[in-house]
Amino acid sequence: MRIHGYGEASAIRADEVPRPAPGPGEVLLKVAATSFNPSDVGWRRGLLRHVAELDLPWTLGGEVAGTVVAAGPGRVAFAPGDRVVGRVDAGGAAAEYMTAPAADLVAAPAAIPLAHAAALPIAGLTAWQAVFAHARVAPGQRVLVNGAGGGVGRFAVQLAKHAGAYVVATAGPRSAAAVRQLGADRVLDYTSGPLTLDEPVDTLLHLVPGPASGAAALVRPGGAAVSVTGPAGVGARHFVVRNDTADLAALVALVDAGAVRVDVTVRPLADLADVHREAEAGTLRGKTVLVP
Repeated sequence: MRIHGYGEASAIRADEVPRPAPGPGEVLLKVAATSFNPSDVGWRRGLLRHVAELDLPWTLGGEVAGTVVAAGPGRVAFAPGDRVVGRVDAGGAAAEYMTAPAADLVAAPAAIPLAHAAALPIAGLTAWQAVFAHARVAPGQRVLVNGAGGGVGRFAVQLAKHAGAYVVATAGPRSAAAVRQLGADRVLDYTSGPLTLDEPVDTLLHLVPGPASGAAALVRPGGAAVSVTGPAGVGARHFVVRNDTADLAALVALVDAGAVRVDVTVRPLADLADVHREAEAGTLRGKTVLVP
């Protein structure tokens, strides 16, 4: 699924291209799934050209779960038949086959379907780094996950609980039940009016676009605020997720241990343009993975 120019979702089209061959340090993967991320809309529309200019035509898909088919020249850590998962910054995962640097991949979790693992390398890593590297959530803290119903938010709720926190989550009526099932101690309906709490929180994880002022008002003086969506004001620390295989492997281990659930919607890759449209319309919920 490629774009030949920047534009609306109709710019996404299915192309038949030759199966790629892995170069030095690369592996050829049979793709089990890629996933959708909100940033994909920005790349498609050309809104992120200040970050990088795409080499058009460009194949979408920045994270992959798949099976190694072949390895390129040199020594790599994986052999044909290995199930792997990883973030691929050059894109290319929205396809039946792709090549990827072996150094960017880790063994996929064994406890879930391989396609579901495609949700981990961006959304899962973003939540991991927000909770552990930037907010440094500790046992006994009160943490507010603002935007808990999204792909990152559902991981953040679980990871904050795993860290020993009391988790307050904001979610709309369509996501509230799922967020509770993932471990949120309290859910605030952001559609019903101003957010209120009887007791402030120690840490805010801001996962939705725009200012965090309403949620930030619930943080105690001297508390921490971390934003993954851009500068959010009120002293929130903004970060961009790192492509870190050590963090990803640690997250995979939690999935295999049953400490983290991977909650996804599975759709065919042919639906990719529709998924983009739904995301832009605000009707896409949770994390969506797409299978060839």
